[in-house]
Amino acid sequence: MNLNRRSLLQLSTAAVAMGAFTLPARAQAIEELVIAYNVSLPSWDPTTGPSAVNPTIQGLYQSVFDQYILQQPDLKPAPGLLTEWGWNEDKTQVWMTVREGVTWHDGSPFTAEDVAWSLARVAKPETGSPIQFVWGTLANHRVEGNKVIADVAQFDPTIFKWMYFLTGYVLPKAYYEKVGAEGFEAAPIGTGPYMVEKFERNAFVRLKANANYWGGKPDFDTVTIKFVPDAAARVAEVESGNSHVTLEMPYEEFNRLKGGPLAGVSAPISDIGMIFLNDIDAMLDPNVRKAALISIDKQAIIDRLLGGYGVKIDTLETPQYDAYDPSITTEYNPEKAVELLAASGFSVDNPVKFKIQTTKGFKPKDYEMIQAIVGLWRKVGIEAEIEVYEIAKHYELRAADQLAPAAFYNWGNSVGDPTTSTGFAMFGPSPHSVWDGKDLIDMIGPLWGEKDEAKRIEGWKAVDRYIAENALVIPLLQYVQPILHAPGVVVTPHASGALLPHLMKRA
Repeated sequence: MNLNRRSLLQLSTAAVAMGAFTLPARAQAIEELVIAYNVSLPSWDPTTGPSAVNPTIQGLYQSVFDQYILQQPDLKPAPGLLTEWGWNEDKTQVWMTVREGVTWHDGSPFTAEDVAWSLARVAKPETGSPIQFVWGTLANHRVEGNKVIADVAQFDPTIFKWMYFLTGYVLPKAYYEKVGAEGFEAAPIGTGPYMVEKFERNAFVRLKANANYWGGKPDFDTVTIKFVPDAAARVAEVESGNSHVTLEMPYEEFNRLKGGPLAGVSAPISDIGMIFLNDIDAMLDPNVRKAALISIDKQAIIDRLLGGYGVKIDTLETPQYDAYDPSITTEYNPEKAVELLAASGFSVDNPVKFKIQTTKGFKPKDYEMIQAIVGLWRKVGIEAEIEVYEIAKHYELRAADQLAPAAFYNWGNSVGDPTTSTGFAMFGPSPHSVWDGKDLIDMIGPLWGEKDEAKRIEGWKAVDRYIAENALVIPLLQYVQPILHAPGVVVTPHASGALLPHLMKRA
């Protein structure tokens, strides 16, 4: 693929009055499921604007809209609105078979025209899809019976993976063209398991079960999702019984409550914690980068700060990702870190100084992890100043290539492909990358359009090894997501991190 910063820039980017409803006690049967969610929903269009590429709200979108291809809780693809898909022999066309018998929330039939229109719409730059550079690789979308055919304008080996990833949603052609963007925002409809009944921005959304859902009617007829960004407030919600389910709370609170009045489930998800290194100032010195990397005791941070809820990683690939290579490791060696810094003229008495940015409370113990890392750095001769910012500010700065020399972030990659982890995070022209080294650009560039899958994956493993050997980024851990819920609810976690009410059942 021909990627540059311009074409990729689009990708960057507690009690509430909710009407008359009452919550039963935890011991009673739950009629209306109430979820305390950690973020609010800025927009209902899952295909355009910054919201479309925010991994934390995909669970909300997936409750109302269906993606082209279904992603199962273990991240594997399965038939969804598309029942079959693939390339022709010379990979100059893609074909998709469309599920029959599906209806939109307004009762109108879902057809192959909706799929072709949805794909063509996001392929147009004027639509404003942040993933237009992917969708634009297909052209001349056409319908043949219950099949959609499109020409490959530029080969992208991940095109079908995007159909169950960010922005990969099917919208209703006739309805959208009738009501327009503003009308759709005011009254969104999809083919998903739930329909929007009421939405109060920055407060809550109330959903009603889609009795005609092709995947089967959900267990809970009504689901109210409160937007509660404060972790302590979310804990109070479930502890008091005002909500039945919540996620992303401090692990000590999870441990305290999961064996008492509440139940809990925790499982590794596709998100990772990492520190971007910007190739400015101190990070231009390889000794400083390598010392910063090997002076962090990742396992101790996981064990002591996160209560063991995390998996140490040394590349931007988790064990579930396609290009994971367990032979690529980085050591914890503070003594060697001291030697590296000394070679560049730094010491505990004369430390190298730089800023590190982080969120505080966006993920469990994010700020505390950076505090611990700064403490470890201080022992070897690194003095880092912590700057706290909101996650929206991180996106803004990263898109403009203006992050500090070091910046903590949690990266989501629910399709597990190396292009959507190492690729976007480390390819210089990408707005998600702040490392602009030509050597890395030259290694990554040919992999975007590599048609030989085995060669493509091996190429990404070589890139990961080069990054690790040169300390161009600091991978820390794969997250384990904590979910607390009332005993009357059975929660099925999704490895993408999406909290999906239609996967929840009555106990």
